[in-house]
Amino acid sequence: MTPGAFRWSAAANIAATMKILHVITRLILGGAQQNTVVSCAAQVAAGHQVWLAFGPIYGPEGTLLPDAERSGATIEQVASLRRSVSPIHDLRAYDALRRLIRRVQPDIVHTHSSKAGILGRAAAWREGVGGVVHTVHGLPFHDRQSQIVHRLYVHAERWAARRCHRLIGITQAMADAFEQAGVSAVDQFEIVPSGVDAALFHPGDDRSSTRAAYGIDADCPVVGIVARLDALKGHDDLLDVLADLVRDHPGLRVVFVGDGYHRAVLEQRVADERFDAHVIFAGLVPATQVPSLYRALDLMVLPSYQEGQGRTLVEAQMCGCAVVGYNVGGIGEVCDDGRAGRLVPLGDRRALRAAVHELLADAVERRALADRGREHACRNFSQETMIERLERIYRSLGPAEEP
Repeated sequence: MTPGAFRWSAAANIAATMKILHVITRLILGGAQQNTVVSCAAQVAAGHQVWLAFGPIYGPEGTLLPDAERSGATIEQVASLRRSVSPIHDLRAYDALRRLIRRVQPDIVHTHSSKAGILGRAAAWREGVGGVVHTVHGLPFHDRQSQIVHRLYVHAERWAARRCHRLIGITQAMADAFEQAGVSAVDQFEIVPSGVDAALFHPGDDRSSTRAAYGIDADCPVVGIVARLDALKGHDDLLDVLADLVRDHPGLRVVFVGDGYHRAVLEQRVADERFDAHVIFAGLVPATQVPSLYRALDLMVLPSYQEGQGRTLVEAQMCGCAVVGYNVGGIGEVCDDGRAGRLVPLGDRRALRAAVHELLADAVERRALADRGREHACRNFSQETMIERLERIYRSLGPAEEP
């Protein structure tokens, strides 16, 4: 979307305006970042004064900085805010955020992602901000970490949860996981799904032309993964079952949309296993072209090992594409426990192969799943609903500054 073009209802633009400071670790192309930039744009459109603080953007995963700049928010880069643990940089980032908060005097500090969430909440709490909010977009602790790293994240999140007035989970699964880990109670959470603009992601008639642009025949079965190229996103799991799928569907094409540090590994594997004729690396694609790619797919697959919601699954559903995902994090809620998308047990490659094969082989069931998915996504994951819920949460934390 173009964030500055957000369509805000007149009723939402109520008299009292607020100063809102969002803090996020990186502005790469990702669900948490899209959620944050959309929130900034909508809040600016509603008449609030909005700031967005973030750390340096680097690497192959793309950037949302141009969208952030178009949102109308005041942009603040915090040079010392890094994703990796670094005591020196972390202390500097904490001090920088405290200085920023003293300068802005925000009514609300809303943090996103684990590193920015811990440092931002600590700084806001120390500065006495009246409304400190943190959104859990995905779990910072997971089973693939070492015990030491896992415990470090749990303890840090538990400490930060006590320096926060409200926690937001983009799915109920995030709140449940925090409670199970002993981080915080479920009743400290409000559930606000990451909203998608249904006016941008919708069925269209560009399926054939998009396929032609990538050299794909109109009648080829096509499966895609729209996600950064990261080992936890499950691209390797789909490659693990690709030989079997190609045997059953000889014309199959797999499209990887996105970029990341795992790209070289995936490209080498595709070359070594001679999948070149079947796998297309589309790379980073302009945001305006992403909906057409969903419409060109028969299936959007997300065999991710760590997912807060699976925003790209929602986008695919809104575009009328059937979806398959591992049953992890909030994906079950996006798939409505299998009614709006096919769920596969986490890491079960045999079940993944079966789900993809069955849906490619049965166009009627695939169309029915896509229709149910679109209805479910538009009803439960709209952008407007997300913004209205955030506004209500902010208002509940205390009086706002009168204009």
